[in-house]
Amino acid sequence: MRRYLLIPLIWAAMTLPSGAQCVMCYRTAHAQQDARSRVLNSGILILGAPPFLILAGFVAFVFRKDLPPEE
Repeated sequence: MRRYLLIPLIWAAMTLPSGAQCVMCYRTAHAQQDARSRVLNSGILILGAPPFLILAGFVAFVFRKDLPPEE
């Protein structure tokens, strides 16, 4: 049941603005125009999504295996 309480917290965290940049990417984006830096941020977030989705799938698989069998 506790897992279901984390879902709203995760959704709330995903709505916060995220600065998905290392120092090198931040300096590159800062030197660019505003539109280009937004595109760079979006690209970084898009490239980061598949590893997080794979990890979420693995965690869901592990938790599903952990549940006792239903009768």
